Amino acid sequence: MEMNVSNTDEQVVARKKGGLNPAIIIPILLVIGIAIYLFVLGNPSNFQEDARLAGKSSVAFANDIKTTELHPHGLGVIYMGGVLVPVLITFMIIVIVFAIERAIVLNKAQGTGNVDNFVLKARKLLNNNKIDEVLEECDKQQGSIGNVVKEGLTTYKALAVDTTLDKEQKMAGLNKAIEEATTLEMPMLEKNMNILSTLGTVATLVALLGTVLGMIRSFQALGQAGGTPDAAALSIGISEALMNTALGISTSAVAIILYNYFTSKIDNLTYKIDEISMSIQQSFAEFH
Repeated sequence: MEMNVSNTDEQVVARKKGGLNPAIIIPILLVIGIAIYLFVLGNPSNFQEDARLAGKSSVAFANDIKTTELHPHGLGVIYMGGVLVPVLITFMIIVIVFAIERAIVLNKAQGTGNVDNFVLKARKLLNNNKIDEVLEECDKQQGSIGNVVKEGLTTYKALAVDTTLDKEQKMAGLNKAIEEATTLEMPMLEKNMNILSTLGTVATLVALLGTVLGMIRSFQALGQAGGTPDAAALSIGISEALMNTALGISTSAVAIILYNYFTSKIDNLTYKIDEISMSIQQSFAEFH
């Protein structure tokens, strides 16, 4: 006889849902990143006025920024980083948005109250075979640990009154129920973590590409005919190289730090689930 966790199909789908859909969110953030680059960083107020551009529209001004000898200040310095700047800005926005999303989801997964106190109280009740009291605590906790424990104890109670199975079969059924409940919780905890991990590497590579493109522009300025380098083109190339490096490294650093932080929180929840799952099995073995 096979014992199943008390999950409906709707519960399974609900557990695996939660969090933002990258396929929808990332294109939207890309549009936002490009808009920031064009209309915020590329705003004419971020560049010193040039008499040669007097009377021109903002569109014509933006088109002339890279072809005239302008001196950026403030956000205009970032704009001069080149075509990869909006990509790197988008990366930073993605990191921030999904970090907030992960923080909200993991905070919800921890449930109400202190996780350590819940585990200690639940283990103490299990040691005294007070299953109903533990279920009440799970309803109060409302987190991933509470969900796993509740599913495990639902099977626990069913197995306790089952007379068709021997003790070894009951233990196997209980263990399977707990494993299934844990498996249902993990996708919600780990969802979108690969985005932070990927950007931690990709942002640096894109920044390196931007740095190379900027240096190419600088060397082109140095190699111009006549032996006299174009000082403006040289400075723009160096600025492009350094700005891409700065944006890429900062994005990568933030992504890696946040990824490790959230991973540690997930590992802690997983450890607590394993700890209390062991207590459930020990309680069943002792009292049944």
